[in-house]
Amino acid sequence: MSSPLRREDVAHVAKLARLSLSEAELDRFTEQLGQVLEHANDMNSLNLENVVATAHPFGLVNVVRADEVRPSLDRDEVLAMAPDAQDGRFAVPRIMGEAP
Repeated sequence: MSSPLRREDVAHVAKLARLSLSEAELDRFTEQLGQVLEHANDMNSLNLENVVATAHPFGLVNVVRADEVRPSLDRDEVLAMAPDAQDGRFAVPRIMGEAP
């Protein structure tokens, strides 16, 4: 890295973000953020000239089955088994627990 991350820099960013950090947190976050920035710097130094850009490391495959028309349950038969039905639909209590 061109210049090491200073504790004062972390304190300044924390102040801008309106974060209250203890002295121990400032020390810990300065070290952790420094490690993250070092890793990012290491990544920037890699030669990626012949590497093809990807959006995902694996090929994505649709695992959903194809839509097929097939027989389903009879609406009237199902509604006949419901505790309450109205106008071809299930009747349920209102949101506030009121009776339908």
